[in-house]
Amino acid sequence: MSAVNGTPHLELTKVSLRYGEVRALEQVSLRVQRGQIVALIGANGAGKSSSLRAITGLRKVAGGEVKLEGRTINSKDRQEPAHALVRQGVAMVPEGRHVFPYMSIKDNLLMGAYTRSDKDGIAADLERVCERFPLLKERFHQQGSSLSGGEQQMVAIGRALMARPKLLLLDEPSLGIAPQVIRLIGRSLREINQADGITIVLVEQNSRMALALSSYAYVLETGHVALEGPSQELMHNDHVRRLYLGG
Repeated sequence: MSAVNGTPHLELTKVSLRYGEVRALEQVSLRVQRGQIVALIGANGAGKSSSLRAITGLRKVAGGEVKLEGRTINSKDRQEPAHALVRQGVAMVPEGRHVFPYMSIKDNLLMGAYTRSDKDGIAADLERVCERFPLLKERFHQQGSSLSGGEQQMVAIGRALMARPKLLLLDEPSLGIAPQVIRLIGRSLREINQADGITIVLVEQNSRMALALSSYAYVLETGHVALEGPSQELMHNDHVRRLYLGG
């Protein structure tokens, strides 16, 4: 699903970000239209996760601005708190999943609905997450620490969905996960996008997966956008094939 007209759902304009004296992002600009899956690919340290930190306000930008539905949420002079963005429809699945180890799967999922008070809606969404990831329903009362990496990733995605996001940010969802589970998660993300109409920004080192799932992609190198374009075109780009697709 891809909307091409109107105000972008998310827009970064010449965003720069620092960690002390280290420049993590240098004038990065990107646009995500409502209903798109947009991928950010690149090597370790290229600026992919830093872009998500700029979007979510986990790090104040040194220059430029981040806009959500046309409204500035992060700039040198303004920083929207990360928790406030959840109420505005932004949810993030962090790298490493960060499942609560001593809480049940059910309680982990319910943590995603902490900003909500609509009990009937929460119950319905909990059932919907379990329909999307049936394995979670089977192990509803197991502790998070007892799950495999792939199962924890399902919990982390389900937890984010419990916030009823309009924009879902995913940081390396395939990291440390078995190939068959990666395929399952890929199918789930496509369903989340197409069936639920949720815009997705996908940060991935698994460039092949990211380009296959997305409609548009940005290639980040040393903190700047080196290439951008429709994902299928980048899949056949010689530079991308050589550096990120193994030939």
